[in-house]
Amino acid sequence: MFSLALKNILFYRSRSITTVLLTFIATLFFIVYVAMMDGSHNSMLHNALKVYTGAIEIYKKGYRDIGGNEYLLEDVNSIEEKLKTIKGVSGFTSRYETYGLLSSKKYSSAVMVVGIEPLKEKKFSQLEVALIEGQFLDSNSKNCLYAGVDLLKKLHIVLGDEVSFVGAASDNSFAADIFKVCGIFKTGSFEFDASASFVTRRYFDDLMYAKNFASYLSVSVDNLDDVEVISKNIQSLLVDDVEVVTWKILMCSMVQMMQVDSIFGYISISLFFVVIFFVIMIFGFINVSSRVREFGTLRCIGLSKGNIRLLLMYEIFILSTLAIVLATPLGAYIAYYFSLHPIIIEGMSETYKEYGVVSDALPLSFDGFTIFWNVSVIYLLNFLSVIYPIIYINSFQPIEATKHV
Repeated sequence: MFSLALKNILFYRSRSITTVLLTFIATLFFIVYVAMMDGSHNSMLHNALKVYTGAIEIYKKGYRDIGGNEYLLEDVNSIEEKLKTIKGVSGFTSRYETYGLLSSKKYSSAVMVVGIEPLKEKKFSQLEVALIEGQFLDSNSKNCLYAGVDLLKKLHIVLGDEVSFVGAASDNSFAADIFKVCGIFKTGSFEFDASASFVTRRYFDDLMYAKNFASYLSVSVDNLDDVEVISKNIQSLLVDDVEVVTWKILMCSMVQMMQVDSIFGYISISLFFVVIFFVIMIFGFINVSSRVREFGTLRCIGLSKGNIRLLLMYEIFILSTLAIVLATPLGAYIAYYFSLHPIIIEGMSETYKEYGVVSDALPLSFDGFTIFWNVSVIYLLNFLSVIYPIIYINSFQPIEATKHV
């Protein structure tokens, strides 16, 4: 049956070339499309995590739900020493967050002021990359304030102006000071840019009586796929009243948004495959219906319905395999190349900054398992496309088929 199927493929060249071409295009398009969709999601996630949120954050239980100085992490230095022993942790930084009132001469606004370690933040987040005016903080910045552009608009102040701060220190006493705006940042997220500001921890710890305290520790990892294992390893080294939270919980809305986007992406490409499927099926049906007498003759000389079924399956198998063998390496190479050399779309970061994208690069995702199931779907669709032609041709009796016009 295999050799006969091969002869039929060579004899019906136009049908064979069309089937191979359609399968080749579908396979190549599917591999590249899924790689681009997954790559854009991965890029969006990595960029969002780099802006401010870490892959893992460590809190004292109750801080995320209730907040307040009663739920600050204590003995932060000890926790940091333990984090250094965890495999897969690429970096970490402690932050002291407090909410208070910033006031200019005429205007006031509730604001989140965060004490950060500037050297660690440069490596850990992209707060420095978001700088649009002035300079980023350093360990000697003292009362310098690094503020969001929309926050300054609310206060009607500019770079170099002074603002007064009133808040509660770690012991719940009043804390007040005068900050000078030394840097302005813009991430594109209005809520963040309108409410967040930063000062160096060395200075802020003295003001807030917060030495060796932190609201939380933010942790980055080498591989996001290992985040669950790493979080469990961290939790095992900490006391029971400390919780370890991964980005899947911290960025729940983004995870849901990417899932919805993936669903609509697969719906879109499904429509493409429906068209390809019916084109291949109709083309195969036309080809088979024009060969009714041929199959009738084969039945008359002793071939069974099972043999005819196997013959047509072999034909589609050979054609599909040829197309996929040609398309898969090419699609995999495209995905691999652009995973190393991302596509640069000028201005993309400005459009998508509200989602945390701060880069114009669009990398593709290269994953062997994903490519494998992409190819498997194409194979399955091609075999499904030959079912109806098989049913049609086997509906004829041998003598009836030899007389078919």
